[in-house]
Amino acid sequence: MIKKIACLFIVMLFIGCGGSKNYVRTSKKKSTTTKKTVYTAKKTAKPTSKPVNRETETMVSTSKTTVYTDVVFAYVNDFKEIAKGNMKTYGIPASIILAQGILESGAGRGDLAKRSNNHFGIKCHTGWEGEKVYHDDDAAQECFRKYKDPAESYKDHALFLTSRSRYSSLFQLGKDDYEAWAKGLRKAGYATDPKYPEKLISYIERYNLHQYDSEVLGNKYTPFDNAVKPMVIASHQVGNLYEVQPGETLYAISKKFDISVDDLKKKNNLSDNTLSIGQRLIVK
Repeated sequence: MIKKIACLFIVMLFIGCGGSKNYVRTSKKKSTTTKKTVYTAKKTAKPTSKPVNRETETMVSTSKTTVYTDVVFAYVNDFKEIAKGNMKTYGIPASIILAQGILESGAGRGDLAKRSNNHFGIKCHTGWEGEKVYHDDDAAQECFRKYKDPAESYKDHALFLTSRSRYSSLFQLGKDDYEAWAKGLRKAGYATDPKYPEKLISYIERYNLHQYDSEVLGNKYTPFDNAVKPMVIASHQVGNLYEVQPGETLYAISKKFDISVDDLKKKNNLSDNTLSIGQRLIVK
């Protein structure tokens, strides 16, 4: 009897253990790691104040001078009225005057122009009784004329051409024929450079200098398609004060604000013509 009970117990135990399978449910665990989104801010480029028309011109007449085109435009702006006035008074095309000034003075940046206000490379020659400076040109330490300010140089340039017989043939040419004037100057011996006429013509056409001839003559002006477009020059004036810009002279600023150099010096207690970039001047 005991054996039967034991056997029954074993059978029931076997059924209970093997009759039902234990299923283990497996599920893919969702990753608890969340992917971080990294936001990278684009670097904002610093604003550049790259000027318009910063191409360069190299003038090699009385001194090799490299300047930016906006400097040339500033030079033309400073002296165009003087050039037009000389055209009316002396009959020399304003375009020729300005082109020679640009070339001979390096747009006002050449050594001779800065040292002596000589914008046309005029040498002393016989009869000159004014101040002199010495500068290497065709030969070492040649004598050049020195002027009080650039306006004197512009006037002397006109007198130089009108008072010498070798230039008389120029005044038979049309006032709007800058090409003939450029070639005539070289032929009359103004410069020894064989490419002098081409250089003058290139500046006239590159910067549309013939427009000032048209203004004086009352002719219609047609700009050249391949000419350099003038840059927009920002105003540096606040009220009665003006901030001196690179390359500016006291004379140029006086012309800009229609005030004499002496008055400008008095207003600002200046003992000489020396200026520094960023200096503020009382101009009114």
